[in-house]
Amino acid sequence: MPRVLAGALACAWLIAAGCATVGRDFPMGHVSEIRIGETTQAEIRETFGAPWRVGEEDGKRTWTYGKYRYRLLGRPRTSDLVVRFDDGGVVASYSFSTTEHDEGKAD
Repeated sequence: MPRVLAGALACAWLIAAGCATVGRDFPMGHVSEIRIGETTQAEIRETFGAPWRVGEEDGKRTWTYGKYRYRLLGRPRTSDLVVRFDDGGVVASYSFSTTEHDEGKAD
């Protein structure tokens, strides 16, 4: 019996070790509230919290919010929001992508 238990624990550990999460949750339901040319950095921070990553793209400041869950078994679940700001700290553009959707699924 101890061998069976040890084998079961080893299998459970291997499956758990096959999972990884990077980033942190953000309120995806609020993405539709972002207004290009209107929403400010302060409003983005208030709504989504501190960005997970910051950077620059084409000279514009970017903030990235994302959560990426990878599994040994099953499909990965990912969501990311990249917000680009103009020189005045107002949203110039943004992109949102997720694997958590109903597109392409049969009704």
